[in-house]
Amino acid sequence: MQKRIGVIFVSRRNSLRSILAEACLAHLDPKRFSVSSCGQPGQVAREFHPAAIAALKSASIPLPNRQPRGWDELARANAHAADFVITLDESTEPRQPSWPGQPDAALWAYPDVLDGRDPDRVAHDAVQMLFSLRRRLELLVSLPMQGADRSAVRSDVRDLGYMR
Repeated sequence: MQKRIGVIFVSRRNSLRSILAEACLAHLDPKRFSVSSCGQPGQVAREFHPAAIAALKSASIPLPNRQPRGWDELARANAHAADFVITLDESTEPRQPSWPGQPDAALWAYPDVLDGRDPDRVAHDAVQMLFSLRRRLELLVSLPMQGADRSAVRSDVRDLGYMR
């Protein structure tokens, strides 16, 4: 049996962007990928945003079965090392900890759709974000991860951040 590829998605509150990404990748390929998400300690939401819940429900993708959490939980010395850390909120990038196992990092910047927008607009934007993430994640899933040149895979994962 092949080792599962560990991916951590990071956003500020761990309530919308990173939840959409985590749930979508876990849905697309749960056997090959071990997926987590987290947010910046002190900024983490108490629960998933209703727009994330609605977007995932509309796509028939199950929610992660845990509450939002900070990256301190995933960055502990005894935590499972990830292969990739994908940051969805570039404002968190300089504050992130040293991740166990020195995973490859990529920035897939998505705007914070929760900042001062009307709730109807947030719901629409969350669905659009899920579609965008799904396209990127389908390409991620199609990459030849096992036995491939690590630097080539790293470049491919980073390049996915430039998709429109």
